Amino acid sequence: MVPSAIRRKAGFKRGEALEFRASGGVITIVRKFPIASDEYTADQRQIMNARLADARKGPYFGPFDTADEAIDFIRKEVKKRKAIKPK
Repeated sequence: MVPSAIRRKAGFKRGEALEFRASGGVITIVRKFPIASDEYTADQRQIMNARLADARKGPYFGPFDTADEAIDFIRKEVKKRKAIKPK
């Protein structure tokens, strides 16, 4: 348990998961962030994996060498889509 005065100075909240690391006589306390497998159920993970597999099929645009190339591409796409009139 981290004393409340230390917790406040470090910006940690009560009940927050912390990780203690010791090296060379120094103890470092850091927030312990959850890993993705802790955040999702098996069903949710299966849905996400299926959607990622679909996304990998494309369509892909790029890669672009510069931000200007990406902006030019987007502007051309917008013009194309505006030119297609809905029926």
